[in-house]
Amino acid sequence: MATILSVSGSPSRTSRTTRLLRHVDGLLAERGHTVLPFEVRSLPAEALLAADTSHPEIAAALELFERADAVVIGTPVYKAAYSGLLKTLLDVLPQYALAGKAVLPLATGGSTAHVLAVDYALRPVLSSMGAGHITQGWFVLDRHISLREDGSTLIELGTDAQLTPVVEAFALAVERRTEPVLVH
Repeated sequence: MATILSVSGSPSRTSRTTRLLRHVDGLLAERGHTVLPFEVRSLPAEALLAADTSHPEIAAALELFERADAVVIGTPVYKAAYSGLLKTLLDVLPQYALAGKAVLPLATGGSTAHVLAVDYALRPVLSSMGAGHITQGWFVLDRHISLREDGSTLIELGTDAQLTPVVEAFALAVERRTEPVLVH
């Protein structure tokens, strides 16, 4: 099975975007994939802003992208675009860091007015980074992501019903790209 890097571009410690990603991570893990959760906000700000690729934590983040067979990228939408924190990371990555990889773009926001941010803001930059296959992205309203009393994430039933096939299509794309080729 594949190694999938799951990247949260949210600057918030209590991020609904990160909660959504961890929910998606669980769906992918159930299919047998190894999921590597990663929060951009965990990187040292000074090294990230200076694009210091020699800094051990920045170098480790670059290695995660290199190692991954596929990437899930999640971001909150601010001002009709992906987060500045995510943009900073994408700027530090090599030009073709996503070459040959399947990518699932996800976004969260407070209004459906931001739903096109996935296709008009995030998808073009992922494509410019050489993504091998960008699957259908998905936008989730913040209010459809909540926290249960036990600390687990609850995705509104209708939203989860729409999200699940998007994640399954991504998983199938990943599986097709990572299947061993049998030679007879």
